Amino acid sequence: MAADSSAARQLVAGDGVAIRGESAGEGTPVVLCHGLTATRRSVVHGSRALERSGLRLVTYDARGHGESGPAPPGEGYGYPELIADLERVVATAVGEDERFVLGGHSMGAHTAVGYALRHPERLAGLVLIGPTYEGPLGAESLAYWDGLAAALRTGGIEAFVAYIGEAQPIGSAWRDSVLRFTRERMLRHRHLEAVVDALGQVPHSRPFEGIDDLARLDLPALVVASHDEADPGHPYATAAAYAAMLPRAELVSEPPGASPLAWQGGRLSRAISAFMHS
Repeated sequence: MAADSSAARQLVAGDGVAIRGESAGEGTPVVLCHGLTATRRSVVHGSRALERSGLRLVTYDARGHGESGPAPPGEGYGYPELIADLERVVATAVGEDERFVLGGHSMGAHTAVGYALRHPERLAGLVLIGPTYEGPLGAESLAYWDGLAAALRTGGIEAFVAYIGEAQPIGSAWRDSVLRFTRERMLRHRHLEAVVDALGQVPHSRPFEGIDDLARLDLPALVVASHDEADPGHPYATAAAYAAMLPRAELVSEPPGASPLAWQGGRLSRAISAFMHS
């Protein structure tokens, strides 16, 4: 173990695909999963507040994202694979017995729920940031994701960013910021062709059957919602529905008109820390 407990320790997990991430700090582990087309840098945005509060933060890049390898031949990017990768990360970074807090943003939140439904005994709590999945997606939503994949495949990052700008009703006060950090996160990927494949497969996959499954998760949960003007891709109403369905959930958000809590790494980390220490 590193002498400096605040220094990030690299981890590699996986069987057939290298899942790369890092662990920093000491204490109860907090494992965080990122969203589709994002990387491990995009959950708490580089904040070290969790480590400073006496927790151990574990983050990793999903298969095909960031520094992790693409899916090997014969495998894909659906939720069964994402949940299996999370199980490998937990085995490598947490171990087989220690309980931990699991969370994620968007795709990462759905992956976390899928894991929690399989392994509720491992978890001390759940942190779900900007969830969107309530059941199988309809034709209109799938067409959006397929169009986004096609834009990245044929036009690269600039076409991807432009598609989001055209297709999502982002409020004018937030539009430039959203497009800027979208471009920045896309530049972190080593395998853009794998991100294209993930865009084409994840939305067609099911992390669990539907939102009613959340009622089975009788453990402390923190649900982080964003207001729709800044982040219409992660509807406030869906996060509120998650909080209502989970037996022991707390719903938090930013004040109306403020920058989303999910975008503020320090404040988000402090909210997670407060939840864990409550």
